[in-house]
Amino acid sequence: MTNLADARSGQTSLPEPGVYTIDPVHSNVNFVARHLVAAKVRGSFGDFAGTITIGDSPETSKVEAVVQAASITTNNEMRDGHLKSADFLDLENFPTLTFTSTKVTPKGSDYELTGDLTIRGVTKSVTWSLEFLGAGSSMTPGGVVVGFEARTEIDRRDFNVNFEGSLENGSLVVGNKIVLELTVEAHK
Repeated sequence: MTNLADARSGQTSLPEPGVYTIDPVHSNVNFVARHLVAAKVRGSFGDFAGTITIGDSPETSKVEAVVQAASITTNNEMRDGHLKSADFLDLENFPTLTFTSTKVTPKGSDYELTGDLTIRGVTKSVTWSLEFLGAGSSMTPGGVVVGFEARTEIDRRDFNVNFEGSLENGSLVVGNKIVLELTVEAHK
């Protein structure tokens, strides 16, 4: 089994093979979007599930995850309602966001995770920078816990999130680039 020190030593490493279930209590699905060019709005999704299957090599590993669109929060009820509307996520017609990996590639001491991201019924291939944080014993006797962080940027328009609100000077109310950031703890 790989521990945190091994993962940080510059060696590309993986936890022991097997299926790991994402722990939503100790994981985060976050996003960052520009608002009026001057500020960044941060938000998250609180209801998600998934599995990480670690193979004998990175190339045989995979990730599958589902996020419930209704669980979006930016700590502002009015904005959250707008994000759930047809202007953005259109949760009435598209209640989930999904990700299914297609490839895991070592990149130095980290990885690239490529897969199909589906938002509003539109599926696009995206590549995440992925860092394995380490593995160790879980709170359950004999259990194993692993940690990962991942980050990518998408253009919301690629997923038909086409809200085009703008100011008199032409500045966008919401930027087109969205940063997605994951912190994942999973248990075998």
